[in-house]
Amino acid sequence: MSVKLFVGSLSWGTDNESLRQRFEEFGQVEDAVVIRDRETGRSRGFGFVTYSNPEEADAAIAGLNEQEFDGRTIKVDRASQRDNSSGGFRPRGRGGFRGSFGGGYGGNNNRDGPRDYNGDNQREGQRESYGRSDYNDRY
Repeated sequence: MSVKLFVGSLSWGTDNESLRQRFEEFGQVEDAVVIRDRETGRSRGFGFVTYSNPEEADAAIAGLNEQEFDGRTIKVDRASQRDNSSGGFRPRGRGGFRGSFGGGYGGNNNRDGPRDYNGDNQREGQRESYGRSDYNDRY
């Protein structure tokens, strides 16, 4: 049974090969990948390493979590399972697409009143937030 590890706070200069080499100190690495931005190709600062042996994965966590790698203190932990039931982008709001993307991306959804450029409701002074959980990147 393979175990996938999440590796965070990577240096922008870390690549797949250097990540693999560092983690091979703790056992046989099946896969090592630094996640990159689709448009720019620049590292997003995290990656994943997969071991076939759970004991080797645990040794890598114990040996590398909060340790320096390529000039940065990295975080290493087991990767959480991804829920693939959601199909990527989901519009915000109660009615799906309504003039704008779910009411709150700068359009008028006729329910809360007009919105200015930063999401403030001009009529009621309410503010909507647009966090990272509003969309689902696939890589």
